[in-house]
Amino acid sequence: MGFDAEYKALQPAEPFDPAPWSGWQMIIDGILLRGLGAHIDLLSASGACVLVHHPAANEPGRSEAERGALYQVERAALPRFRRVIAASAPIAERLTGDFGVQADAIRVVTPGTDEATRSVIDGSRPPGSPCPILSLGTLTYRKGHDVLLRALARLADLDWSLVLAGEARDPTYAAKLPRLAAELGIAARVQFRGPLLGASLEAAWQSAELFALATRFEGYGMAIAEALRRGVPVAITAGGAAGSLVPPDTGVVAPVDDVDQLSKAMRRLIFNPALRASMGEHAAAAGRALPGWAVQAAAFAVAIEA
Repeated sequence: MGFDAEYKALQPAEPFDPAPWSGWQMIIDGILLRGLGAHIDLLSASGACVLVHHPAANEPGRSEAERGALYQVERAALPRFRRVIAASAPIAERLTGDFGVQADAIRVVTPGTDEATRSVIDGSRPPGSPCPILSLGTLTYRKGHDVLLRALARLADLDWSLVLAGEARDPTYAAKLPRLAAELGIAARVQFRGPLLGASLEAAWQSAELFALATRFEGYGMAIAEALRRGVPVAITAGGAAGSLVPPDTGVVAPVDDVDQLSKAMRRLIFNPALRASMGEHAAAAGRALPGWAVQAAAFAVAIEA
């Protein structure tokens, strides 16, 4: 969907009337701000809160004109609300530094993490043993799957396989990925699985010994958090809040769009099962420290009322 069509699709069908919602606490997803127009005055006056996973103006892959238009909308709208909930501390810093939101209006409430079965990594296998890699994320430019494929193509001398799963949110971008894998000579090693749910998703996690995502920007990084919770070491790029989510010894973090550094960082993990198992232990410990959804739901309720 192009920017203009996307913008029009977010326009309210009818003028906003706050009267029926009197006494309710209204919470607006920040992605809707660009479609609310004049309704923002009524919403901010009614005491509504805004939840920002990440500012739309920070979305990689948009044109400069699109990003500029989104920035103008968000820079004008966000400071007018009494409370803005940020999905991570790095996003909160952007809201104050780039979008003019007062620090005392912001509360940070990260997403929760579900209880999950620990993935098993056999660290006793000899170096060079097969390394099954899992990458979860919507198929969009922001998630950087093209970077991940290029990084893995440089490791053709190692024994690895990749399950790349996610909804084709950007069909044009998604269609390029199998072609890129073929051009790089790694098509036989990559499974494109689409969205995974339920038993299929659980099976993918249980088979994984490394989680990889070359993300260009994350407001938090829920799939990364889930990998930690399952004790799966991670190989990511430090887009947005992603890098801050990965403690030392739980994986490797490379600069955004740096194919060379990501490839070098993954080489040791892919080659060495014992290292994956060791990092997996640290990942599991970090994952256990992440709050669950019930705790974060309670924190969210406090944040919007404070």
